Order: sequence, then structure tokens, then C-alpha cells
Amino acid sequence: MRELRYLFALLVGSKRKYVDPSRAVEILKDAFKSNDSQQQDVSEFTHKLLDWLEDAFQIKAEEERDGEKPKNPMVELFYGRFLAVGVLEGKKFENTEMFGQYPLQVNGFKDLHECLEAAMIEGEIESLHSENSAKSGQEHWFTELPPVLTFELSRFEFNQALGRPEKIHNKLEFPPILYLDRYMHKNREITRIKRDEIKRLKEYLTVLQQRLERYLSYGSGPKRFPLVDVLQYALEFASSKPVCTSPVDDLGASAPSSGTLPAQTSPSTIDQQGPSSSDVPSTSPVQRSVIHKPFTQSRIPPDLPMHPAPRHITEEELSVLEGCLHRWRTEVENDTRDLQESISRIHRTIELMYSDKTMVQVPYRLHAVLVHEGQANAGHYWAYIYDHHQNRWMKYNDISVTKSTWEELERDSFGGYRNASAYCLMYINDKEQYLIQEEFNKETGQILLGMDTLPSDLRDYVKEDNKRFEKELEEWDAELAQKAQQEKLLSQIPRAPAPSPAPVQAGEPEYLEQPSRTDLSKHLKEDSVQAINKALAEQEDRGPEAIMDTSSDNAPAPPAPNQRVVEVAIPDVGTFVIESEEGGYDDEVMLTPNMQGIIMAIGKARNVYDRCGPEAGFFKAIKLEYARLLKLAQEDPPPECDYRLRHAIVYFIQNQAPKKIIERTLLEQFGDHNLSFDERCRNIMKVAQAKLELIKPDEVNMEEYERWHQDYRNFRETTMFLMVGLEFFQKKSYMEALLYLIYAYQNNKELLSKGPYRGHDEELISHYRRECLLKLNEHAAALFESGDDQEVNNGLIIMNELIVPCLPLLLVDEMEEKDIVAVEDMRNRWCSYLGQEMEPNLQEKLTDFLPKLLDCSTEIKGFNDPPKLPSYSTHELCERYARIMMSLSRTPADGR
Repeated sequence: MRELRYLFALLVGSKRKYVDPSRAVEILKDAFKSNDSQQQDVSEFTHKLLDWLEDAFQIKAEEERDGEKPKNPMVELFYGRFLAVGVLEGKKFENTEMFGQYPLQVNGFKDLHECLEAAMIEGEIESLHSENSAKSGQEHWFTELPPVLTFELSRFEFNQALGRPEKIHNKLEFPPILYLDRYMHKNREITRIKRDEIKRLKEYLTVLQQRLERYLSYGSGPKRFPLVDVLQYALEFASSKPVCTSPVDDLGASAPSSGTLPAQTSPSTIDQQGPSSSDVPSTSPVQRSVIHKPFTQSRIPPDLPMHPAPRHITEEELSVLEGCLHRWRTEVENDTRDLQESISRIHRTIELMYSDKTMVQVPYRLHAVLVHEGQANAGHYWAYIYDHHQNRWMKYNDISVTKSTWEELERDSFGGYRNASAYCLMYINDKEQYLIQEEFNKETGQILLGMDTLPSDLRDYVKEDNKRFEKELEEWDAELAQKAQQEKLLSQIPRAPAPSPAPVQAGEPEYLEQPSRTDLSKHLKEDSVQAINKALAEQEDRGPEAIMDTSSDNAPAPPAPNQRVVEVAIPDVGTFVIESEEGGYDDEVMLTPNMQGIIMAIGKARNVYDRCGPEAGFFKAIKLEYARLLKLAQEDPPPECDYRLRHAIVYFIQNQAPKKIIERTLLEQFGDHNLSFDERCRNIMKVAQAKLELIKPDEVNMEEYERWHQDYRNFRETTMFLMVGLEFFQKKSYMEALLYLIYAYQNNKELLSKGPYRGHDEELISHYRRECLLKLNEHAAALFESGDDQEVNNGLIIMNELIVPCLPLLLVDEMEEKDIVAVEDMRNRWCSYLGQEMEPNLQEKLTDFLPKLLDCSTEIKGFNDPPKLPSYSTHELCERYARIMMSLSRTPADGR
């Protein structure tokens, strides 16, 4: 009891990020340990905890009572009473019982009221109130409700066949405000009347639904169809005109143009001969092979119509039949509509049965929902608690406490969506304001907040813990400062040259160890290696601009007449005065992240370059750049900062490209002719170009090299499709956005099939593709509902040209449950129009369109060529991609 008080007091006033509950939990574990050492069920644990707290409060209350009956706050808050009224073997009985957590069965019910109705009535109660009842049953009526009412939802059952418990994932809805008047003993008479009325309505509802089903599923065979459609199909058949042709016509139409059919088998000849011609069996072998009877003579069937149609029907017969079918179809439509309207009225009547003023006097507000995610034998728990002062839901998930919404609570708690569902609901009496109102100082009248709400002993305990925490912080800061001072002193001690560093993850480039075609001697190369090792041990913390602007021992020569001097501002690097030959400088290339990194690496290698020459400077610079890219590849940045877009080598490293592919790519970047803007960069560029020339054809598979670079180009193209699609989506241009997102998803799926880091977040693209389709479907449905011919046609164009071709793409992966649900939602929206009253032309268009929507395999339409992408520089692409991803992070997406 004491540890629980301390724990809750720390939750109110502690300065720590989270409170460690270990001491209280250990005591609870020891107290509730079962004999068989099995894990406690959460409801069983809650029962024991409440019983234990009740006993503890009872002991405390008895110690402090002054001759009065002791009050137990646990009983007053959490316990109520109900009256059990029933008949057992013909004898009536009444018992009053106390309850804490009220258990409710979930299986077979759709909402909380249905669970409560089933829990309040047990057995057969039809004759419960008669004098000569021989049946057994009972009713429960609440006589006293607690301020805090807890419902325990039974979501676990034992599977006898499998011999193990299983979780019930069925959906169960519960309201934010629950009116309990119908379950109160004082309202038992009116509730019984209303229950009888609801029972009568439900019986009548069952009859109406059965009658409606006969209209909607007509037929005596295994396949059944709506009767109105059957009549429509019969009308279409009767109205069809036969257009006859012979199977030989089809054969002649499909025969090659080289004339494999003899002249006597031409359509005109066959028309003249008729089906009874004796020469028909001796037709060409082509016919025999087509009908697969090579050893027997075959007879050409009589002329057949192009489509099903009546062979013989007079105008008078057709007129009578059409009149009957039209009349019957209208009658069936009217009957169906009347049945649907009657069913809707009965549902509405049942829903409003308890809405009169006398039955909304006992409101309980939902205060907390306890959620379990997982299966019967394992899972994760969290809770939603309503903050009455801020009027919002909060989610308590381990050490994380975040703002939430009713929509998120619904998704996680109702069940039926995934393996998460509520197992406990806590409602509080909405009329008992003391449960949620703020506390006030009796002397000053000011609102008490935080630690001021605690009694003096707990306030002192929390203050002491906060002092200990502040001392821990001081000790931690002192320890860090001491460690930093030690590192600083060690860095000032002279050290011998460090040994050769270990190779980085992908190995050092092998080609760099080969001699270049320069005049450097072997002795100079050895000096270069020593200089590199020494340089790697030095601390070079100066910024890139300072490094680049630092003058070397040899001042650069004045620019030649054919050179130009320009000032270039490179993001993240600085502003430089650059000498370049006319036409030899590309401003866009100089702004790329690759070039920025290389310029910084060359600047950091200045000391090595000045002391040991270009090749040593090249070694130093390329190792620095490779180490930097490797570090970027190992980081986990936010979505808006994707280093793969900035550097192809980061993409290659993350996807474990062959070492030689990475080496050649890095060499080509250092050999870029745009580096010829000053003498130092120009000389290092020439060393890199020389290294490239030394690579033998058999050392690097150029086809594989090209494949990797093509994959990277595909990755950038996919990024552009995604980025442009999301930009259109945010502008609510859903038709334009859809095409970009479709190609983004398809290309991305192909990339991800080669590795998890080849593309982007598949769930993100899938979500916005799905949202585009849903919004377009809503727009098309709204156009159809307008009834205007032009708008109806526009709506159907959207469906036929955009929605229907996309549905197979959503259904191709059965694991994407959200896509499948979205397809069903779109189909259900259009199917809901069936049976509604509408103009005949709209009904005709709907009848023609629905088969395409419901059976995508009948018309899978290919899309046009991919939309043309604008040309983006790397810098612009990264900026726009970061901007759109940042905007998404501020606008939460459903399911993400």
C-alpha cells in the first residue's frame, strides 16, 4: 500500500522523464504469485489488486473510526449492487449482490448494449412474472451504480479442439456516453415493455429480411441473382435481333493472308451451299484440325447468331413480352424498395426505443480504455485515458505518453481491424463532478495543481526524490566534464605516427595502390603513405571555407588569358573565387552534394598535398571522402533527409554493391573535369584520371557497373514520381497525382524486390495511392448522384479510365489488407445504388458499368506511357523532396 502511494505520488510530481515502478511491481508479484507459477490473466490480476486495496483501506478505516461504521473508498468508488430476480424450478427468488468489475461476453454481439442486454437476462424469462411459471431464468437490475463503473470484456475463450486459449478479435463498439437507465431496477416495468416491443419488431424484421432476400437472391440453383436483373436480362434477350453467321466465317476471318483456305470454303460459297451441302465434309484439312476430328467426317453446324437472341418471334409476341417484363420489373423494383424502406424504419425505431427523456437520466462517460494487442498467450498492453481538463484523449504506452484522438482509440479498441482490442472499459458517472473537478485551496480558493494536490507526507517524499535526481544530474555533468578534460590533455601529448588504419567496411580501393603515370618516384610514394597515416591521426576541425581559403606555400600563378575568374557560392561549403577555362566549368555540377564533398575532402588534404605532392593529397582526400560517405550510409536519418538522393555511393554501400563498382564510381567523381578550377584540384583530378586509365577491362564488369548505375537512375526517377505525385495530392489534384503515384509504386516495388534499401517506404506510397483512388471514387459517385447527363458521364469516365484499371493493381497482393478493404469500400459504394429509385438512363448506365467494377479481370486496361518528368538538379530534387516529406510529417496519414 505504501509503495503504491509513493508510486502514484511520483507520477504526479516527479521531475524524471519516467518513474521506475519496480519496487511496487515486485511486491505485487510476490503477493499474487500463483501455486503453478503461471502467468496471471490481466482481469484476474485486477480483481486481486482491487481486493487487496479494499482490504488495506478497510484496515486503515477501522483503525481511524470513532464509533462510526468505517467507510472504504474502494467500495464507495468501484462497487455497486444489483438485484437478481428470477424463477428456479417454478419458485421465485430475489437476491441482492455486490459487484465490482462487471463481466460481459463479447462473442456474438456487435455493441456494448447488446452485451449488457445478454448479461442482464439469463434463461427463459417469458413467464417470469406469471404466477404459474415452471421455467427457470433470471433478470439482473442495477439498484446502485458505483461512481466508477468497470466492464470486463471477455475476449478469451478456450478452444476444446486445439486444447488452448484463443483471443476473440470480433469488433465490439462502445459509446463515449453510456445511458444505463434501461438496466435500473426503478425502470424495470417500462424496460420490460420496451424489450417486448423490440422483440416483436425483431421478429417482424426477420420476416421482412427473408422476403427481401428472395428478391435479391432469386433462383432455385446454386447461383442466384437479383430478380430485377433477371427480368432485365430476359428483356434484353427478347429485344435482341439475331445476326447469323457460320463458324467458317470466323475461321476465314482468322486465317492467314497467304490463302490457306481454298476458294470453295470462302464465306460466299458456304452461304450459297448452306449447312446441308454434301460437299462440306470434304473441306480442307484446316477445318478438320480446328474441330479436332481428324479420323471422322464432321458436319458444319447450322448458322449461329453472333450473340444470344430469339430465333423466331413475331412483333406481336415481342410487344406483349416486353410489356410484361417492363411491368414485372417495375413491380419488383417497387416491392424491393418498399421492403428496404420498411427494414430501415424498423431499425430506426429500435435504435430510438430508449431515447425518450425518462431513459437518459443516468449518463456515464467513458474515462479509460485498456487495450491488449496480441494473442491469448502473449501480447502488449496500453491504455487510453480521457483528460477532462484539456478535453482530449491521452495514450499511455509504457514510458510514452502522447496526445490521441477518438478515431485512434476506435481503431485500436473496437477490434476486428487487427489483433488489438479493448479488454476493459471504465465509465464514470457524468453527474458526479467531484470525480473530475479540480481541487481548491480551502484558505486562498486557488486551484491546486501538481504536488500541491498531495498530502504532506507524499509531498515531502517527492521533494526528496527530486533532490536525489538533481544530485544525479550534477554528478553526471561532472563526470562528463572530467572525461572531456582527460581527452583534451591526451590530445596535447605528442604522439608517434599512427599505424596504418584498418580498412573501412567495403575495403580500401585497390586501384589506388597502383602507380600512376607521373614522375613521382617510389621513394616519394613511400613518403606519401607515411604522410597519409600521420594526417589521419591529426584533428582537422576547421570549416571547409577556412580550409579552402588557407594559402599554401606556393601562391597560385595569375590566371592565364584564356581563363576566367568567377565567384561561386556552394551550399554547405562556402564562397570561392574559382579559375576556369572558358567552357570548362559547369555551375550545376559544382552545386551537387558529390562535388561539395570532394571539394571539402581536397581542402582537408591540403597539408598532405603541400608536403608530399598530388598523389599523396589524392590518397588523403579520397579516403576522407569515402569515410564520410560510409558514415552517412550507416546513419538512420529522418525521411526528409535521404542521403541516397545526394550520393550514389551511399546508395551502393547500403545495398552492398561490389567493391569494384564503388571504387570506380568514386574515382570517376574525383576525375570530373569540373575540378579544374584551381591548381590543387586540377592535379588531384589528373591523378584520379590516371588511376581510371589503369583499370583493366577484365577487372570491372562494365555491364554490372551499368546495371547498378541504371538502378540508381531508376531510384531517382521513382523519387521524382513519388514527389510530384505527393505535390499534386496536397494540391487536391487527385487525377494528376494518381498516375504519378501508380508509377512510383510499380517502380518502387521492382526496386524493393532486389533489396530492402533499393527503394522508398512501400506503405507510404501505397497509402497515398489508395487515398487518391478513394477520393476519386467519392468524386465520381457524387457526379453520378447529381443526375446531370454531362456530370454522370464525367463520373463514369473517371471510373472506367482511372479507377477500374487500378483495382487489379490493388488486389494483386493479398497481404495488403488495407488495399483490399479500400476496393471493397469502392465497390460497396456503387452497389448501394442497386434498388434505389433513379431515372431509366441512369439505371442503364449503372447496369452497364457495375460488371466492370465487380470483375476487373473482364477489362484490364493498360495505362498510358509514364507521365513526363521535369528535369531536376540533385540540389533541387533534394530540396523539394525534403519539403514534401516534412509537410507529410505534419499531416498524419491514416494507418501510418
